[in-house]
This record gives sequence, C-alpha cells and structure tokens, in this order.
Amino acid sequence: MSGALGRGINFGNALDAAAEGEAGFRLTSRYFEMVKAVGFDTVRLPVKWSVHVASEPPYEIDLAFVDRVDWAIGAAAEAGLKTVVNWHHYQELCEAATDHQERFLAVWRCLAERYSSRSEDVYFELLNEPYAMTHESWNDLAARALAVVRESNPTRGVIVGPVDWNSIDALALLELPSDDNLVVTVHYYSPMEFTHQGAHWVADRDLPEGERWNVEDGRAAVAQDLERAATWARQRGLPLFVGEFGAYEKAEMGDRAAWTECVRTEAERRDASWAYWDFGTDFGVYDCRSDRWRLPLRNALLGPDGG
Repeated sequence: MSGALGRGINFGNALDAAAEGEAGFRLTSRYFEMVKAVGFDTVRLPVKWSVHVASEPPYEIDLAFVDRVDWAIGAAAEAGLKTVVNWHHYQELCEAATDHQERFLAVWRCLAERYSSRSEDVYFELLNEPYAMTHESWNDLAARALAVVRESNPTRGVIVGPVDWNSIDALALLELPSDDNLVVTVHYYSPMEFTHQGAHWVADRDLPEGERWNVEDGRAAVAQDLERAATWARQRGLPLFVGEFGAYEKAEMGDRAAWTECVRTEAERRDASWAYWDFGTDFGVYDCRSDRWRLPLRNALLGPDGG
C-alpha cells in the first residue's frame, strides 16, 4: 500500500485556472464525496495564488478567492480526505525569482497563519514544478519558505520537490533542511512522447498522436525511474509523494490504463504516496460531461472494487 498520503487525485484546472470554470471545470462537494467513496485518500488542490495576490506589499490575497479555497479544504475534510494545498503556475517566480521571492514568502506566511488551526491532514506544497531558476536559488528559497511556514505550523507536513518541473533526474540537485515533517515530491510523465501526445501546450516538442505503450516494453523503465526516486528519499529518511502522473486524452485508452496501472503499482511497491493528474479534465479519470467514471482509468488506479 502507498505511504502516508495514500492514493490521491488532483483537482486540476479548477483553482489553478486564471478563473475557476475557465477550463470547463468547477469544484463541487459531490466530487469530494465521490473520490472518497471509490477509495481515494487525498485530494491535491492546485491553486494559482499569484493571480489573486496584490503585486505590492503587503501582498493582500483576494478574500473571495481565499474563502473559496477555505471551502475546498473544508469539503475535503468533511468527506474524510487529506488535502495538499499547492502553489501552482507561479511562472513569474520561476522566471524572475529575485523579483518575486518576497511576495512568495509573504503569501506563505499569511496562508500558514490562516490554516495553522487546521487538521494535520492538510499539507502544504510550497511550489509546483519549479523551473527556469537554478537549483541553488530554489534550494535557498525553499528553505526560507519552510522557515516561514514553521513560524506558525511547527509540525505540519510540507511537500517540496526539485527543479526541472519536479523531475526525478533533478533530485540529485535538491538540498533540504533537516525537518521531521518534510515530504519529497516528484512528477512522472515518462515517456513524454506517449503521455503528452497531441498536447498543444508543449510547444517546444513534436509530440504527434498515435504513440503506443505496452507493459512488456515499458515496465522496466518505470520501475527503474521510481526506484531512483525511492532510493533518494529512503537515503534521506523522507516519505516520497508522486504528486502528478497521467496520460493525456489523445492517447489510446487501453494504453493509458496500462501505463497508469504500471506507474501506480511501481510507486506502491516502494511505499510511495501518489496523486493522479487529474480528476475531470483532459487527463481525467472522471468524465464530467457524461457524469461517469472512465472505468479503465479508475480500475487502473484503485482496482475494480476500489481501494
């Protein structure tokens, strides 16, 4: 079975959109209840805080938006789910860290204080997929952000991943402070030629549709990659969280399900928690339009009878 965060799902393209609903997906209490009922333990809430925060000190957060995040955390708790509250899509920080680091730290100080009385089932993830900045810059900023969180949340679980989009290959560059409540995260979408085929937003790669994947050819590579991540975490005494993995809707469903089950089982063999990307949009395990689970994907994640 997977580690402390268990089996998770990303509610992507909701609170991390410029405006919730812009990507065709809005959160409802029912979705939290549904994912709990079929066997998920955790929801990861990607949140694009940066578009709801003032650009000048004291970096006030839009109250209506933070109330919406409060509601989502409460809905997860009411359903009996753990929650990962994440800072998603902060491109400005990644591309100009010096200009944005004080804003980043100020917002985390505010959020940490706001949620300090929440259950320990609420985890903070400092930054989704840091990129562009150097590993030295990110290591320093992550340590500073952790210190800010610890001012009001001395024992809360805090999740940190490496540069290069939380790549397993970049774990060797990640340096973390000594802390008994840290979780290390990686994201896994390998091979990109399969998982992102036809994805229009990957502008720098030619990823045509039609790429196939099968267990016989691919399992060894998945196992090797996740073993590298698990070994890194184990050597440092840290839990491992595969915070994102999934295959885009342009791939053939049978292949998507086989790849998904392979990643899930190889992660669980190494006692890693995980969160599938995503619940209800273009990687989704749930089809919001027809209001039904995509059973091949759900079964790949949870088995035919759930967890």
